[in-house]
Amino acid sequence: MSGRIIDRTGGIFIAIVLLAAVLIPAANLLLPPGHPLHVPDYMIPLLGKYLCYALLAVAIDLVWGYCGVLSLGHGAFFALGGYAMGMYLMRQIGPRGVYGNPVLPDFMVFLNYKELPWFWQGFDIFPYAMLMVVLVPGALAFVFGWFAFRSRVTGVYLSIITQAMTFALMLAFFRNDMGFGGNNGLTDFKDILGFPVQAHGTRIVLFMLSALALLAGYLVCRALVTSKYGKVLVAVRDTESRTRFLGYRVENYKLLAWTLSAMIAGVAGALYVPQVGIINPSEFAPSQSIEMVIWVAVGGRGTLVGAALGAVLVNAGKTWFTGLMPEAWLFALGALFVVVTLFMPKGVLGLWAQLTRRLKRAPSAVPTPTPAE
Repeated sequence: MSGRIIDRTGGIFIAIVLLAAVLIPAANLLLPPGHPLHVPDYMIPLLGKYLCYALLAVAIDLVWGYCGVLSLGHGAFFALGGYAMGMYLMRQIGPRGVYGNPVLPDFMVFLNYKELPWFWQGFDIFPYAMLMVVLVPGALAFVFGWFAFRSRVTGVYLSIITQAMTFALMLAFFRNDMGFGGNNGLTDFKDILGFPVQAHGTRIVLFMLSALALLAGYLVCRALVTSKYGKVLVAVRDTESRTRFLGYRVENYKLLAWTLSAMIAGVAGALYVPQVGIINPSEFAPSQSIEMVIWVAVGGRGTLVGAALGAVLVNAGKTWFTGLMPEAWLFALGALFVVVTLFMPKGVLGLWAQLTRRLKRAPSAVPTPTPAE
C-alpha cells in the first residue's frame, strides 16, 4: 500500500465524486426533460441516498478492512445519527403539525405526553442537533469499545455482541414509551434551516452535501490509515497478539478507529434522513448491518474506495432488482456474497486491479521486428 494520503485510485475516486456533485445537478437543472442526458428529479434524492450509504461503507471498512473488527452493528450508529437529525426536523414542524402543538411532535400529542421529554430539549437548535449527530453514536461506540476491547473480545464473539447491541436498540426504539415515535418513527418533515425539505433546490443541496461528506470521510480515513497509526492498526489486524507483545496498547488503537467509524456512520445517517423523509426502528435491524458488510465485501475490503464503490453498486442493483422481482432480492444478495467470497475475495476493485496487472504483463500482439542479418 502506498504511503501517500492520495494515491492514483484515490485521486480518480475524488475526481469522480466531485464531477458527480457538479454534473448531476447541472444535468437536472440545465437540460430539458426530453434530453438523453437529463437527470430526472426523483433521481436526485435516490443518488444522494447512495452517497450516504457509500460514506457508511467507508466507515465500516475502516474498522473491518484495516482493524480486523467485523462489525455487525454499524446500523445502530447510522440510525442514531439519523434519529438525531429526525428530532431536529420534527421540532421544526411546530404548529403546522396535525395537532398544531408548537412544542410537542404529533405522535407525542397522540400519546398524551404532557411535556417534551428531557432528551428532546435543545433539538430545535441546529448546531446542538448536529453535535448530537456525532456525539451520541461516538459515545455509544466509545463505551461499548472500552469494555469489549479491554476484555479482549475478538473475532466472531465480538461480531455477535455488536449484532446484539443493534438488536437491543431496535427493540427499545419500537416501544412507544421511549419517546421516538415507536414503530412509525419520525416522518412528515417540513423544514431544514428554514428551507422546505421537499423543495427541489433543497434536495440538490443535500445531494451535494452528501458528496462532500463522502469526500471528507474518505480523506479522514485515508489520512489515518496511511499514517504511522495506520501501520500499527494493520499490524493489529494481521497479528494482534504479536503487536501487543511488542508493547503497543492494542485496545487504544482499536478504540480510536471504532469510535471515529461510529461518528462517520452517524453523519451518514443524518444526511440520509432528510433525503428519504423518514427514520424508524427498522434501520436498527441486524439484517441491515449484515447487508452493509456485504457492500464492503463486494467493493473490496481494506481499500476505502472499494467500500464506497460496493455500496453504490449493490444499492443500485437493489433498486433495479426489486423493481423486477422484489421477493427474490434476498436470494440474489446471498448469491452475490457467495460469488464474491469464492471468486473475488478482494472485491470488484481487487478484480479490476488484477485484470489491469495481467494486461500490462501480457506480450504485445504485434511481433517486434528483428534486425536483418
